[in-house]
Amino acid sequence: MFAYDMAQARGGRFLLRIEDIDRSRTRPEWENQIYDDLAWLGLMWDTPVMRQSDRLNEYQAVLDQLWARGLLYPCTCSRADIAAAASAPQEGAPLLGPDGVIYPGTCREKCTFTENTPRPDNTALRLNMEKALRLTGHSNASADPVTFQEAFLPVKNGTAHMTGPDILRTVGDIVLARRDMGTSYHLSVVLDDAAQGVTDVIRGADLFEATVIHVLLQELLSLPTPVYHHHPLIRDDKGKRLAKRDDARAVSLYRAQGASPTDIRALVGL
Repeated sequence: MFAYDMAQARGGRFLLRIEDIDRSRTRPEWENQIYDDLAWLGLMWDTPVMRQSDRLNEYQAVLDQLWARGLLYPCTCSRADIAAAASAPQEGAPLLGPDGVIYPGTCREKCTFTENTPRPDNTALRLNMEKALRLTGHSNASADPVTFQEAFLPVKNGTAHMTGPDILRTVGDIVLARRDMGTSYHLSVVLDDAAQGVTDVIRGADLFEATVIHVLLQELLSLPTPVYHHHPLIRDDKGKRLAKRDDARAVSLYRAQGASPTDIRALVGL
């Protein structure tokens, strides 16, 4: 609703994208529920709707480019391996970053692959963050930081930035292709935004820390950087954010109980 209202106010286009790269969590009925709920709320979007599952070839082509530039390496670590290796972090170093547990670099240190080696199939691929920062000119504390225009809805705006050493310490070598997906959220969303000509990204404040990843990828791939807007999260009475994993109430349930679109807007403070 934030995105739709902004598009309407500025004479822009509101885009709906189905992010379905995780096929294990995708069902046709769930996708149809999205269309139904949004239409009931009064939102209208351009068609056809972009579906990430239709764009896997585009993601693979960019992975090939990054591999050829020596920016990726294969990772065979399990979640348990990463947790064990990161269980004794350096003093003052964070354990969690925007991509989960900060990767300790296990496979990077032992990797013997070069850009002349064919890219392996069905293997997780990580971004060599140190090399990425060096190529984009952000490798040390005195270099220009990674910056992006930010507007926290509805309370403040300005320019957010993070230095290269901060990114190495708090983000690390992120996954750009998961073994069972062939891509990742970070890679696909950056490529999709560019393909759709997105000028403004409106999303939850929980993704604020991940935005520096997306801006860095845009620099690496010579893609435009949108203006980012992060809205407050909807929380329960105890301050915990509402999420599907916690069985948060669906819009359709409010609708079935007689709520109107105006009621929903009031519930979320719009």
